[in-house]
Amino acid sequence: MNKIFNLPNCLTGARFLLAALLACLMSMDQSLRLSVISCLIFSLAAATDWVDGFIARRYKSETVLGKLMDPLADKVLVATALVMLIPLGVVPAWLALMILCREFIITGLRGVAASSGIVVAASGLGKIKSIIQYISLGMLIFPEGVLPIPELHATGLLILYVALILTVWSGFDYFFKLKKVFL
Repeated sequence: MNKIFNLPNCLTGARFLLAALLACLMSMDQSLRLSVISCLIFSLAAATDWVDGFIARRYKSETVLGKLMDPLADKVLVATALVMLIPLGVVPAWLALMILCREFIITGLRGVAASSGIVVAASGLGKIKSIIQYISLGMLIFPEGVLPIPELHATGLLILYVALILTVWSGFDYFFKLKKVFL
C-alpha cells in the first residue's frame, strides 16, 4: 500500500470529513438528540487526533504529509466547532476569532517553514492546548441540563478561556521556534 494512504493519514482525512459532518449537524435546529449526536461526532473526530498520532509513532509510519495535515485537521475541527457555536450563543465571537487567528498564523508559519524544507511537528504545549480545546468544545456542544453537571456550558466556557491562554502562549512558542526561518 502506498505510504501516503497509511492508517494514520486515513484517520487524519476522516477528521476533515467528520468536521464537515459536524458543521452540517450543528447548522440544523438543535434538538436534544441532534446535540448529543453532534457531541459524539466531535468526540470521535477529536479521538482520531490521538489515535492517528499513536499509531504513526508506534508503527513508525509517520509521513511528511501526516506531519503537515494532522495539525491542519485539528485546526479545521476546532474552527468548525467554534464557528458553529457562535450563532447558538454559546461562544462569544471575539473569543473564537482570537483562537482562529492564532491557528491561521501558526498554519501560515508552518507553511513557510515547510517551503524551506523544515517540517514543524506539534509541540508538547500545542498538544496540551488541543486537549483543553477539545474538552471545552465537547462540553459546549453537549446539551446543557442532560448530565448532572451544574452549569456545564459555563464550565466549558471557563475551560475555553484557559484554552485561549494556552493558544496564545503556544503561538508565541511556535513563533520563537520558527523565527530562524525568517532571518
